[in-house]
Amino acid sequence: MTALKLVPWGDVIEATPQILQAAKKLLGATRKGKAEATAAGSIADAGTEAALPTDVQLQHLRERVLQLEQEQLDGAALIQSLAQQNAQVIQAVEDLRQHNRRLTLALTIVACACAGLLVWALKQ
Repeated sequence: MTALKLVPWGDVIEATPQILQAAKKLLGATRKGKAEATAAGSIADAGTEAALPTDVQLQHLRERVLQLEQEQLDGAALIQSLAQQNAQVIQAVEDLRQHNRRLTLALTIVACACAGLLVWALKQ
């Protein structure tokens, strides 16, 4: 429960809509590009008579390359955002581990002190 308190949830919640929107955009662009590539492939496979001129095919390929480059940039931005959030969570967990070590040490000291007091009280 303490780990959840240390995570900057305000930042995570604030960034979530942007990440979700980027993921949806990336997924939509990927699906659209796949559909266009399939359509272009079926047009080219339809036969030499129905094939598009080379200039048109080349232009389609250039547009597709530009679209793929944009999708790659969007994906990289999304991954970077997720990596930053992951780093925040990892830092919070590390802080908790250190806090847990300090509490364990303090508890051990208190337990030893209580045991010492109990032994002293029984001898009195």
